[in-house]
Amino acid sequence: MSKAFTKESEDGEDEDDIPLAALPGGGKNYITPQGYKTLRDELLHLIDEERPKVVDVVHWAASNGDRSENGDYLYGKKRLREIDRRIRFLTRRLEMAVITEPSLHHGNEQIFFGATVTYVDDVDEKRTVTITGIDEADSAAGEVSWISPIARTLLKARVGDVLRLPMPGRVAEIEVLEVHYPAPSGRPAD
Repeated sequence: MSKAFTKESEDGEDEDDIPLAALPGGGKNYITPQGYKTLRDELLHLIDEERPKVVDVVHWAASNGDRSENGDYLYGKKRLREIDRRIRFLTRRLEMAVITEPSLHHGNEQIFFGATVTYVDDVDEKRTVTITGIDEADSAAGEVSWISPIARTLLKARVGDVLRLPMPGRVAEIEVLEVHYPAPSGRPAD
């Protein structure tokens, strides 16, 4: 790529420092206790284990002389930038995290953050989703972010409600069939 098409940093920031995803509702970053723990564990692993190992490799590679063709040095510096960028990202996300305990709504039929919802759409396709935080949602596990269109449609609805879900090219009707929350610690699930 031509140098003309690359961004030059004037203040020492990484060129590819990724801005945080926009958060609606005054910048709250709702997250479950499990999601918070996962992000915090990743941050601590990067700081305490991975970064020191890469620093050692870079230090060793730098002591070998010519750095311009030293693959260990070049790759190590690149990896350090990636680790530092992820550390900054995780730190900012955790600082603005609002831990929300879904089990507080156990037994409730209204949909709030942390609910596992089963619904059927207008083509009789049944789906189950769990509404989680932006940084913890895993679509392969049936989790959706609380700011996703399906979650925004479902929030505050109740079992039996028929809702209109905006989709590309059409508006689908969905009906809420079931709402579940995890049982509080120490209580058996229903």
